[in-house]
Amino acid sequence: MSKTLSHLDWLEAEAIHIMREVAGQCSNPALLFSGGKDSVCLLRLAEKAFRPGRFPFPLVHIDTGHNYKEVTDFRDKRAAELGERLIVRSVEDSMKRGTVVLKSPLEPRNKHQSVTLLETIAEFEFDCCIGGARRDEEKARAKERIFSFRDEFGQWDPKNQRPELWDLYNARAFKGENIRAFPISNWTELDVWQYIEREGLELPSIYFAHQRPIVVKNGLLQPITDVTPLKDGEVAETMTVRFRTVGDITCTAPVESGASSIRQIIEETAATTVTERGQTRLDDQTSEASMEQRKKEGYF
Repeated sequence: MSKTLSHLDWLEAEAIHIMREVAGQCSNPALLFSGGKDSVCLLRLAEKAFRPGRFPFPLVHIDTGHNYKEVTDFRDKRAAELGERLIVRSVEDSMKRGTVVLKSPLEPRNKHQSVTLLETIAEFEFDCCIGGARRDEEKARAKERIFSFRDEFGQWDPKNQRPELWDLYNARAFKGENIRAFPISNWTELDVWQYIEREGLELPSIYFAHQRPIVVKNGLLQPITDVTPLKDGEVAETMTVRFRTVGDITCTAPVESGASSIRQIIEETAATTVTERGQTRLDDQTSEASMEQRKKEGYF
C-alpha cells in the first residue's frame, strides 16, 4: 500500500531538493543560522539532505550585538551538538571598522546587518547564502524568488530575477555576485510550527510563555532590557508573553500569550489574523526601514 504524503512531507521534499540544488550548483555556500525557529527547521532539513555526511556548508550568523542571550546560547549549543562549523560576525565589528556608523548609541542595528553580511560574504567568498525567509512574512519577501539573485554590490533588484519554471533553479553567478536561496519560502508560520512539532525540535526558551517587564509602545510590547531601558514618563508592567520571531532586542516585540507548549502555539497561530512581522517587528513600522528597501541594500 502506498503512503499518502502530507502537506509537510511535500514541503520538506521541496526544501531538501532546493538545498541539494545549492550544494550541487554552488562552490562555496553558507547556511544562515540565528538560532530562531525558521533556521532550526533549516538545520533539520540539512540533516535529512546530507547526513550521515557533514553539511557541505558552514553555519553563519550575523550578530547585531543586541540579540537575546537565550537565542545566542542556543545557537552555539545546537552548532556544537551537530559538530558543524559556526562562523559569527558582528555588526559591532563593522562599527569598529567604521563601515557602520550609528546615529545614536541605542539606534536599532537590525538594518545595519546588511553591511556586515556583505563583508562576511566577501571575506569568505560565499557564492550562495541559504536563509529561512518565507513569503508569508512580508510583501517584499513574497516577491522574491527561491533562488534570489544579488548583484556585485549585494543588491536585490526585484525586476532582475530569473524565472523558476518546473522547479528548475539557476544559481550561476559571476565572481562577486551572490545567490540567496530560501528552501522554506513556500512555508507558512503554521507550517513551521507543525514541522517543529512533528520533528520534535528544540527551541530557545523565549518562544514559550514567560514573564517579562514590558512597556506598551504604539500598540506593540517593548521588553525592558539594558539596551531598551525605560524612558521618562514610561511605566513598566510584568506580562506573560512569548516571541513569535526573534531578532535584535531593539526591534523585536513579544506578544501577550500563555502558550507554553508547541501544541498551544499551533492553536494560537491557526487562530491569528495578524502576521508575525506585523505584530512583533518595531522596525517594520516605518518606511525608512521597509523590508524592500533593506533587501535592495543587501539584507537577508
